[in-house]
Amino acid sequence: MSSSDSLRGLRGRRRECEPLDRLLVDARSGRSQVLVLRGEAGIGKSALLEHLVRGAAGCRIARVGGVESQMELAFAGLHQLCAPMTEHLDRLPGPQRDALAVAFGLSTGSAPDRFLVGLAVLSLLAEVAEEQPLICVIDDAQWLDQVSAQTLAFVARRLLAEQVALVFAVRTPTPEGGDPLAGLPELAVQGLRDGDARALLESVIPGRLDERVVDRIVSEARGNPLALLELPRGLTAAELAGGFGRPDARPVASQIEQSFLRRIEALPSATQRLLTAAAAEPVGDVALMRRVAEKLGIGAEAIAEAEAAGLIEFGARVRFRHPLVRSAAYRAAEPAERRNVHRALAEATDPVSDPDRRAWHRANAAVAPDETVAGELELSAERAQARGGVAAAAAFLRRATGLTPDPGRRGVRAVAAAQAAFEAGAPDTALELLAAAEMGSLDDLQRGRLARLRAQIVFARKRGGDALPLLLDAADQLELLNEEQAREVYLEAIGSAVFAGRLDGNGGVRAVAEAARSAPRGQRPARLVDGLFDGMVARFADGYVGSAAPLRNALRAFRTDPDANADDIMRWLWLAFPAAADMWDDQTWHDLTTHGVRTARETGALNFLPLALTYRAATHIHAGEFDAASALIEESDAITKATGNSPLGYATLLLVAWRGVDSQAATLIEANSRLATTWGEGRAIGSGDQLLAVLYNGLGQYHAALASARRGCEHDDLGAFGFSLAELVEAGARADDRDAAVAALRQLEERAEASGTDWALGVLARSRALLSDGPAADLLYREAIERLGRSRIAVQLARTHLVYGEWLRRENRRVDAREQLRTAYDMLHRFGAEAFAERARRELVATGESVRQRADEPREVLSAQEAQIARLAGEGLTNSEIGAELFISPRTVEWHLRKVFAKLDVTSRRELRAALDT
Repeated sequence: MSSSDSLRGLRGRRRECEPLDRLLVDARSGRSQVLVLRGEAGIGKSALLEHLVRGAAGCRIARVGGVESQMELAFAGLHQLCAPMTEHLDRLPGPQRDALAVAFGLSTGSAPDRFLVGLAVLSLLAEVAEEQPLICVIDDAQWLDQVSAQTLAFVARRLLAEQVALVFAVRTPTPEGGDPLAGLPELAVQGLRDGDARALLESVIPGRLDERVVDRIVSEARGNPLALLELPRGLTAAELAGGFGRPDARPVASQIEQSFLRRIEALPSATQRLLTAAAAEPVGDVALMRRVAEKLGIGAEAIAEAEAAGLIEFGARVRFRHPLVRSAAYRAAEPAERRNVHRALAEATDPVSDPDRRAWHRANAAVAPDETVAGELELSAERAQARGGVAAAAAFLRRATGLTPDPGRRGVRAVAAAQAAFEAGAPDTALELLAAAEMGSLDDLQRGRLARLRAQIVFARKRGGDALPLLLDAADQLELLNEEQAREVYLEAIGSAVFAGRLDGNGGVRAVAEAARSAPRGQRPARLVDGLFDGMVARFADGYVGSAAPLRNALRAFRTDPDANADDIMRWLWLAFPAAADMWDDQTWHDLTTHGVRTARETGALNFLPLALTYRAATHIHAGEFDAASALIEESDAITKATGNSPLGYATLLLVAWRGVDSQAATLIEANSRLATTWGEGRAIGSGDQLLAVLYNGLGQYHAALASARRGCEHDDLGAFGFSLAELVEAGARADDRDAAVAALRQLEERAEASGTDWALGVLARSRALLSDGPAADLLYREAIERLGRSRIAVQLARTHLVYGEWLRRENRRVDAREQLRTAYDMLHRFGAEAFAERARRELVATGESVRQRADEPREVLSAQEAQIARLAGEGLTNSEIGAELFISPRTVEWHLRKVFAKLDVTSRRELRAALDT
């Protein structure tokens, strides 16, 4: 849009300009701002961005323009944004600098996680903004490549205390495939009011118009400024005056594009060809366009004519007046003309410095299958994969598949394209490619891999039993072809059956384990996954006691084997964690989650980090470290929101159950169980009932706890059944249903003795004590306290002090009862387990002791993120180290720490450590 048109397009836009002006003020004062302008094509978003840029005196401007034909090139948008800032790369931490260099093709290396790149971009923007406020303007964000869009959304959610503003302009409706910008602050750009629309129209029409014609144009334009500026162009004075030649009601974007099409078609053929070439070349490289013009026989006069028509400008870069001009120019050309243009672009593109765009242009120039071009696209896919551009790799491989003449090779490429599409979060595309692969000539191993991928897609969509028969079929196909893969698929099938739980309609997990037992032994020496396989097969084929030794050995290997690597833990944590819970193995819980979170942070694996954070939060909750858990849950939720993945609610519900203060706690847990039922995840139902039992036991509502625990024990859910048994024993003892408690105790005895951990044996001793009398009960309570004191499960230790104190009071041993109840109350209150703490308080009052109301502690005045930053600062980490660990900038860490110091009334990190320890 020309400058005069841009100024006209601001008519009636005071409401939209004011927040942009405030945004600049905030950014200059060190308060980061993010804003998403949403509106239909031509509504004035670009004009508002120009207003922002004109008002940003003294600020550095970084611009990105999304281009539809560039959507498949990974990191293209980020490169456009960050390329002018590369002089600051040396200031970034090494891993971030290396990740960005690999992503942009500046160096070679293993594929960086896309959100480690995001952290690098965040750090880079913060560094640049140290010198002067930085205003990042991203126009046509709906056409950014997927990786760039998700990464910028991640950055936008992590900005806080930098002199940075990110302003996106995105077209509505939301593009298919989801919107990574959803949830960011928005400004809906609506059509102009009729009065402003009429004034804008009159400003571009010479002479008077029939009022009825004006009314019609204003009505059809629906307040769209570009429509008002463009619709009258190309029409004769008679048509305008009388209203003839106006199209019938069509979508405004279509009307605007038709206007541009008319203007393009009125130009000489050479000029049209030039516009087509410029539309097909997204970078805006002037030198490249001049080489292309020469190859197409286009003279310099065509450039002058295109600029004179007001459709394009050739300055430092080639820029179209509006994105709709670009799309109109490309669509106006016949298919043969487009192919000629792409062929010229390929010939003019340097095969060394830009091989991927050259391959893409060659593919678009092809009229028939071509193995040479398909091979080049395959190499481009490998380069994209190495840069972490999975979506781009999928696009290259998909195009290569279509251009492959040999049926066998075409099938192999289709499977590879499907794998990449699945990893890029496009399961529908992956399934389409698998269907295409099935029509090719695949060997048996390739068909087995295809079957496995199809099953994995189904399991990713619904963590229930739908994937189970597909996984078993894939395992059966792979048994005679690749023993290692077959065992992995069988383990995935066991996992599918575990998560399906009571909703599994395929014969249950025992039948799957029996089938898996017949699988080949695999390579020797055994891999870590083979140990987990053997343990899980035994768990469901032989029962809990028979599996204890192999499963215990497998879990120990995951935390102690020197061959255990990050890939093993990241790949199998989803199954190893509930298996460790099933074995009451708190040491493996701690080591696995600590290693998982650390590995995810070091590698920037944010697709895996939310799961690791959720499981780590669960270990903190059981250790009585509710503040640390809350901070990790908050971080996990923020990352899943940024990545667009489904949130992981288990730790949140676990914390809600143990806190026991949310009036909606039971409703939240029950709602999650109902939701899980819709996709067939029966294990979540069992876990939900176990959490309800914890909640109701804490509240002293023992009959409700008994009913919930009974439901939780209706199915042997991995990692939940044993916990439900313990809750049932306590609820049954307190609700005077001794028969139910005794029956649960028998099953708990079998499992706890087979497990042999202090956690299991401590809970068992307490459960026995609840059903015992006299000196025997006293000894059992003491044994439980001793054993649980050696474990990491502080919440169960505190509960044991509580029930022991309750028993002592009933035995009229008030002095001893007060000691136990005081210990329980102090621990539970410090944790934040307020319902259980209230139980202890009531019992203390019943002994005749008053309970002093406590002053606020640090956990009560600090937010979850502030508490986490305070803890890390107290451990001696620098602001940069804290920022790298929490995926925020050092300036944001500093901003949070100032608030922490003020809230806790401390002035140094040494004082901070002391304040947190009190």
